[in-house]
Amino acid sequence: MTRQVRKLWIVLALVAFGCDRSGDEPGDQARNEVMEGEMGSGDESPSDVVSGVSSSELLAKYTSFKLTADISHLSADQRAMLPLLMEAADEMDAIFWKQAYGDREDLMASIDDDGLRQFVEINYGPWDRLDGNRPFIAGVGSKPAGAALYPADMTREEFERAASRNPELRSLYTVVRRDESGSLKAVPYSRAFEAEMARAAALLRQAARLAEDEGFARYLTLRAEALENDEYQPSDMAWMDMKSNDIDFVVGPIEVYEDELFGYKAGAEAYLLIKDQEWSRRLSRFAALLPDLQQGLPVDSIYKRENPGTDSDLNAYDAIYYAGDANAGSKTIAINLPNDEEVQATKGSRRLQLKNAMQAKFDKILEPIADELIDGKQRKHVTFDAFFANTMLHEVAHGLGIKKTIDDSSTVREALRELYSALEEGKADILGLYMATSLIEQGEFDSEVSKADVTDNYVTFLASIFRSIRFGTSSAHGTANMIRFNFFREMEAFTRSRSGKYRVNADQIRAATDSLSARILMLQGDGDYEGAAEFVAKYAVVGDELRSDLERLSAAGIPVDITFVQGMTALR
Repeated sequence: MTRQVRKLWIVLALVAFGCDRSGDEPGDQARNEVMEGEMGSGDESPSDVVSGVSSSELLAKYTSFKLTADISHLSADQRAMLPLLMEAADEMDAIFWKQAYGDREDLMASIDDDGLRQFVEINYGPWDRLDGNRPFIAGVGSKPAGAALYPADMTREEFERAASRNPELRSLYTVVRRDESGSLKAVPYSRAFEAEMARAAALLRQAARLAEDEGFARYLTLRAEALENDEYQPSDMAWMDMKSNDIDFVVGPIEVYEDELFGYKAGAEAYLLIKDQEWSRRLSRFAALLPDLQQGLPVDSIYKRENPGTDSDLNAYDAIYYAGDANAGSKTIAINLPNDEEVQATKGSRRLQLKNAMQAKFDKILEPIADELIDGKQRKHVTFDAFFANTMLHEVAHGLGIKKTIDDSSTVREALRELYSALEEGKADILGLYMATSLIEQGEFDSEVSKADVTDNYVTFLASIFRSIRFGTSSAHGTANMIRFNFFREMEAFTRSRSGKYRVNADQIRAATDSLSARILMLQGDGDYEGAAEFVAKYAVVGDELRSDLERLSAAGIPVDITFVQGMTALR
């Protein structure tokens, strides 16, 4: 780790307290039959890759990376927890397969090509998550917008009518099915996935008995209860209360990215992490600055009236296991949780920076992209320090802004429905850049030997847009970056040469940052679903010129994202 990065981590804490399987030990995932009514594939039996695209070409979109970490400081009991938590993660993996597709075993049995089977595993189904969920197996139709979380024949209008009578249909923790009369009903996750939830809960309780940190043991115990009763808030509170644990385990139904129909249903996932205690201690005392950051946002006061919780914190980790939604398609490199607005208001939120995954994406993907697309005179400004800073501040920004509409009629999530995730990711990106500009101007990123250059953050930010656009429209992050690229182009925040090289215009990018920040914060605060839909339709598009540039990246053999070699054997 460079001295500059260490300095940067300390400085970033001043502004933080708030958000990217191919393995040698995948674990024994539960493979129970999917419940009646869950569907993912079409009527035809899939057998061959879509004509014109080989499985090797599909797999070339990814490059593998070994998830490992130093666990020499862990006690014998702590090490004994790790395989238990990985098994619990595998139960989330099995649940997410059912949420995303349906019967995994039936699909896999129909495929003879080993490479294609591997690509199905990466995508948790026969749709390419990096290509707008385009089917890549012959005989498979389009992916339902609601994945396997709703009946395939359900219409939006039918759902809205039913949900007006039964609010549980909108719950984060229910799947929607039909009863004997054909009417829509809500089935709690604890019943819909009872076997997997029960096994995961038992494993969490077993791990809790080995936990040496009292707060971690309490969290695992409460999380086990939540998996069985769908009441997640107490365990979210407990997760925010624990501070000194060496191991962290994010597990359960969390993000709503898989539900592109309404954005209501949370996908099952898990992250197993080893905390960097030294840096977490250094960073922990700066949470009190969040309210000042909130008041400095470039928007009218009514859109920043909420006070972020001051129990928020920032930690750095090495990830050692991903499962479920977290492992599907493009991989997360930082996390901002919990999502519960009441918990955020009371306790704040936690920003988790996944150092090893972040370094892998910078080395294997972002630097080659910069070589191909960034003007030679600005290429030196694409740095890991700036990438780390921009990613960190993105996560901080998730905790800023507004969680309820200004008329107090609903949460922003409820008002914007399926558009919420893309707008929220876009907000976090652009507010992160706004904060980087302000803090660098204040000298907060300067080291003992050099002065920070905001151009590093700007040029690295632009290169990162190309990286994330490649995730496609099926990713909230991909959509957010398409919006930002087109908005920035409209405001001349960058220029493109005839040879296809991009150059940042510093003054214009500042103006574009302020303008886009205000635009998104107002759409969120107003709960303006129609306005948000028009905004996304206008800017979340890939023009011919951009498409050509993205094709250059593929032609150069630059992967889009990473897969993991993970498990206990990766730690040895």
